[in-house]
Amino acid sequence: MSSPRLTRGRHSRQNAVYAVTMATHHRQPLFQTPALANVVHDQLHHCDREGISQTHAWVAMPDHLHWLFTLREDDLSACLRRFKSRCARAMNTIRRVSGPVWQSGFYDHRLRDDEDLRVQARYVVANPVRAGLVTDIREYPYWGCQWISRHAGFDDL
Repeated sequence: MSSPRLTRGRHSRQNAVYAVTMATHHRQPLFQTPALANVVHDQLHHCDREGISQTHAWVAMPDHLHWLFTLREDDLSACLRRFKSRCARAMNTIRRVSGPVWQSGFYDHRLRDDEDLRVQARYVVANPVRAGLVTDIREYPYWGCQWISRHAGFDDL
C-alpha cells in the first residue's frame, strides 16, 4: 500500500502513459539473478496480454524496476498491486522463501500530452548506462522497448 504522502493528489487516468519506479524490499539486488529478472519480464507481458497495460519500455536494475506503459484500466495502484503480487509469488517460489519482495508504494509520473514518449523510453532504457553498469545498452540483459531492437541499441530510436 502506498503511503498517504505518496498518494495525495494521485489520480489514475485510463489510457494515460505512466513512468513508474518500484524498488525491491530493503533495496535487495534481486534482479542480478537472471531467473528473478525474467519473472519481471514475464509479468510485464502478462499484464499486457490481460489488457491491463501496454508496455513501451522497461528496465530491471539490480534493486528496482523502471516501467513505461499505457494504463489500460482506471486504477494505477490496483494495476501495480497485482503486478507486484504476481512477481512476489513467483520470485519467492524460485528463491524458496516467503516474505516481501517489493518496498511498499511506488513513484509514478504521468506523462503530459506534450512529452515525447520515445524520449522517455530512451531515458528508461538508458538507466544501466547512466548507473555505470554497462557502457552500451546492448550489454545489459534486462530491458525491453517497443522501438529499440536488442541488436541495434539506440540506433533504432
